[in-house]
Amino acid sequence: MAKEFHFSDIAKVFSKYTSKINQHHHNEVNLVPDVKGEMIKALKLRNLIFFLCIIITAASVGATFLFGAIVGGQQIAINGKTKNLEKFSNKIRSYSDLNDFLTIKDQLSNLNSITGDKKVLSRTFNILSALLPTGGDNITISELNVDLSGDYPIFTFDAQANAGRPPYIDYNVLDSFKKSMKYLRYDYGDYVDRYGATIPAYCIIETNTDGAFLSDPEKGLYAYWLINGEGCNPSANQNDNNSSSTNTDKDGSTRIDNYNIENYNGSSVVRIWRTPQYNDWYKANPSNAEPYMSSDGKILNIPHFESACISYSVNTLNDGTLKLNSSNENCLLVPNGDSGITITESSNGRDTFGELVLRFSAIINFNSAVYNFNNSHMLALAPSGRYNVTDSYVQIQAMFGERAKDCTNDDADCNGNGGN
Repeated sequence: MAKEFHFSDIAKVFSKYTSKINQHHHNEVNLVPDVKGEMIKALKLRNLIFFLCIIITAASVGATFLFGAIVGGQQIAINGKTKNLEKFSNKIRSYSDLNDFLTIKDQLSNLNSITGDKKVLSRTFNILSALLPTGGDNITISELNVDLSGDYPIFTFDAQANAGRPPYIDYNVLDSFKKSMKYLRYDYGDYVDRYGATIPAYCIIETNTDGAFLSDPEKGLYAYWLINGEGCNPSANQNDNNSSSTNTDKDGSTRIDNYNIENYNGSSVVRIWRTPQYNDWYKANPSNAEPYMSSDGKILNIPHFESACISYSVNTLNDGTLKLNSSNENCLLVPNGDSGITITESSNGRDTFGELVLRFSAIINFNSAVYNFNNSHMLALAPSGRYNVTDSYVQIQAMFGERAKDCTNDDADCNGNGGN
């Protein structure tokens, strides 16, 4: 029996071979897209690089034009300023007083250095009052030369020493004078109000009309503050609480800014103690408004002197009382002590009263700080803190005398005491 042949069978066979052909064809052409993909990526990268190069180039060109515009603008501005400067320069040069103006301006610019180098020669007398001994031993200067040109102020002087008692010519007087050099001190600082503000030096009076330092025999040195002077009350207008005010107490005394006001030669003044009043100021439980001095020397709520050299401390004695001690180890009047004085000559002689004296010549080097203008309220201190508060002009005159005469050949008393 013959097998029937249907078109559906033919379609199945054709579909089977077509599927195989397509599968084989697909396997062959799938290799092409991979190569094309790599090539497309490379093309995209190339285009990106070209694009970035174009952007960078454009930015560089733009920046170059921008910088060129800035530089050009600056040059235009500089040219304009130069023309203005030339114009003003020509105008200034046309002033007839230009040289005088420049001279004044130069001096003003050097004002600080000028005041820093300024020396106060008048302090010599205060130094002499501390330098020369008081009491039985007497030293009188016959000739004095003060040299302030070097690094150290130098005294070169001729003097005569009188022991004041037989034997009048006593070399111990001169030896004691030399050894006292290492005990000489100086002190300086600022006066401040009760708020701690520095009072200008021109507002302070420290000596009377005779040149003697203001002093109380029991309480020590003090000064007067010209509180009403222009610029003399630095804390008056700091705030509302410190504003200047004047009141009268029940006893009739005047008070300004809670300061006790005194009258000195027709001026309103406030007394400021240079010597601390520890017994009056110390309080076990001080209030905020009360004057106070602590055991380490700190002073509050009262105008006082702030020393740059002297420090204070308090010791309790065996009986329980407190004693205020002072120390000054850094401010040496003669930096090298007894090595700072050189005796160049000594011999016997007689003074104008015929008294036997020891003539000598000496050179002393002092600390440069004692003559420095910027160190205010300078005070020379003798051994053990002694200071000559009676150093008036009359007393200064007594420091000097005529040069002693050499011993004559027939003066046995004068020649018999020896000499160097």
